[in-house]
Amino acid sequence: MKRALLGLVLLTLSSASLAKEAPPIAQDPAVEARLLKVGKELRCLVCQNETLVDSHADLAQDLRREVRELIRQGKTDEEIKSYLTQRYGDFVLYRPRVTTVTWLLWFGPFLLLAGAALGVGLFIRRRRRALDETPLTAEESARIKSLLPNDQGKQV
Repeated sequence: MKRALLGLVLLTLSSASLAKEAPPIAQDPAVEARLLKVGKELRCLVCQNETLVDSHADLAQDLRREVRELIRQGKTDEEIKSYLTQRYGDFVLYRPRVTTVTWLLWFGPFLLLAGAALGVGLFIRRRRRALDETPLTAEESARIKSLLPNDQGKQV
């Protein structure tokens, strides 16, 4: 029992030694607030589905440090985004600009939705035409009467 307790204490102490210190935030709250605003418009290059602010990747921390430095240099939000776009490409933008390259990305889902709606409409129209009742010709009516037994033929 004592050995198990001693092992548990040693395990607890060893895991505490592996804990990291929280990363420091900017000294200036205005810089940090602006970083949060700009960072929400930038994508983490590692995580890809997270903004630069939300990511915990080491590269994201480096990019946040770089953005803080650009903010301290007095760059505007657009200049910061332009600088990062030149360096890393349009992929760094969380919401890419509408260009000829990204046209399909922005409008493709709407085109697919419109195509699906058109397809469903055509299917319904064809189905409705197929189900429409067309009156029997005199010849078809006479043939049906001849095929039915005498007592049922009188009811048609």
